[in-house]
Amino acid sequence: MSQKTAEKHIFFTKKLLEWNQLINKRSMPWKFEKNPYKIWLSEIILQQTRVEQGTEYYNNFIKKYPNIKKLASAKEEDIYKLWEGLGYYTRCKNLIATARFISIEKKGIFPNTYNEILAQKGIGPYTAAAISSFAFNLPYAVVDGNVMRVLARFFGIDTAIDSTIGKKVFNELANNLLDKKEPAIYNQAIMDFGATVCKPQLPVCQQCNLAAHCFSYNNDIVNEYPVKEKKLLKKERWFYYFIIKQNNTFWIKKREKKDIWQNLHEFFLLESNVKIGIKQLINSNEIHQIVSKEYRIKKTSEEFVQQLTHQTIHATFIELETKASSLPEDYFAVDETSLGKLAFPKIIKDYLQKFSG
Repeated sequence: MSQKTAEKHIFFTKKLLEWNQLINKRSMPWKFEKNPYKIWLSEIILQQTRVEQGTEYYNNFIKKYPNIKKLASAKEEDIYKLWEGLGYYTRCKNLIATARFISIEKKGIFPNTYNEILAQKGIGPYTAAAISSFAFNLPYAVVDGNVMRVLARFFGIDTAIDSTIGKKVFNELANNLLDKKEPAIYNQAIMDFGATVCKPQLPVCQQCNLAAHCFSYNNDIVNEYPVKEKKLLKKERWFYYFIIKQNNTFWIKKREKKDIWQNLHEFFLLESNVKIGIKQLINSNEIHQIVSKEYRIKKTSEEFVQQLTHQTIHATFIELETKASSLPEDYFAVDETSLGKLAFPKIIKDYLQKFSG
């Protein structure tokens, strides 16, 4: 490392910590937390989730499950219900698995080394670094999208952040910049800085105490960083949900396949990769095979749309009453009271809250 590069590294870390001490006022319920269970819970909730949304879920989880043994002993259905609406339900599945493993195999004692933390289900390098530094003050740098954006802009790194080489470059740089004596403070500082100053859109460069040596700012190319290699290709899916009511009960199924919303519940579903007319759906063999000729369509909804990371879901709900029909395989009947106790995907929950009944 050249002397000029070393000086820039020192400047970055020094000014970042100064900003944190004098200016950073960002408040979050898990900030300065030392309990590894609470740090882990907050980090899992915040994966792919905005802080504003995640805060309420975090507080609800801590209130109901104040420690890892309480979470591990809870009913799976209750945990999914508390998670309902947060999305990315694989996180919840892994949360339950890891809580039970630590509670049983580790006697409820959370692992206290980076490698052991990393070995837990659902915990990647970023989350392991966060838990290691915040709970145990171990010298591991957190490297997420916020951190890579800050580093890419300040140092003018044009290596794609989503490339194999890029991940290595940013990880090495982040660990070189880390304050080894105060890793928890440094990690929290750079995360807060990326969220409040060096934001993805409309960064507040005029208020940035790092601007004097920021490559992208001084070359007026802030919006060109960070560089990405891959373009996200989204597929579209059309979900047609038949809310089938028979003898004051509804047909419900749990999603078991390795797909979105695994372990959540749904109504009878017909899926298509193109939009289909309601009349065509009603006359389809799939509907005729499960519903008797004595049925009545009560209501057809407008189209609901939910944007996921890699796909767009278009959902239409058709409320249907039938008499003599047999439940399809894997479906079970629930009354209206029990319906409210089940965990559903957000798009179904939104429909039930706004348009059902």
